[in-house]
Amino acid sequence: MKITVINGTEKHGVTYQLKEIFLEGFRDKAEITEFYLPKDCPNFCVGCTTCFRTDDHKCKDAEYVQKIEKALLEADLLVFTSPAYVFHATGAMKVMLDHFGYRWMPHRPAGEMFGKRAVIITQCLGAGGKSTAKDIKDSLSWWGVSEIHVCTFRLMSDIIWNRIPEKKRQVMTKSLKTMAAKMRGIDYTKPAHTKLVTKMKFYAVRMMQTGLGKQNPEYTDFKYWKAKGWLDNTRPWK
Repeated sequence: MKITVINGTEKHGVTYQLKEIFLEGFRDKAEITEFYLPKDCPNFCVGCTTCFRTDDHKCKDAEYVQKIEKALLEADLLVFTSPAYVFHATGAMKVMLDHFGYRWMPHRPAGEMFGKRAVIITQCLGAGGKSTAKDIKDSLSWWGVSEIHVCTFRLMSDIIWNRIPEKKRQVMTKSLKTMAAKMRGIDYTKPAHTKLVTKMKFYAVRMMQTGLGKQNPEYTDFKYWKAKGWLDNTRPWK
């Protein structure tokens, strides 16, 4: 089993502790690859649209983006973590997600993503954990991932792990271990079920790509969808 973890911060704080608790049950059975942001994807997407118009490998930051993408595509389970910064994911996480805009369904989604499973772990002092998770979930869902689990926690006390009341730490630990047990019990030789909402997005984009192809048969995204057979009878979840 392979797990790829995207950490929204390099800081080893509460979010790091929560992630470690979740991964504890996988250490003896999984190959775990971790990326820490911004170190592993340090540069802003500048909106040059090279990845959309021509080739994602020509992105100025391809050396970082392609390494992360390779790990994501090879993984059986994706884990994303981020504390809430002003009600949203960290800027570093947003930077990385921006680089994968070309993998959104209206462009060139990776077929492998439709069978992936993901867990998002967020925490906030008082509020913002859910909106932080949504920042990440939006991208995952538009990549084609259907099975997305969210673990979000409100600290309501302190942002230092050892200063959080013991009872609160126990509640968070129990929740994460329960989620980990659930994810360990999955047969990863079988892809995740693709939900109806994901299929509806796919078919809506399929209609759009068909129309764009009629206008311009050399359009990059249209050629990609056609090569995949998705404009015919092939589907990424079959």
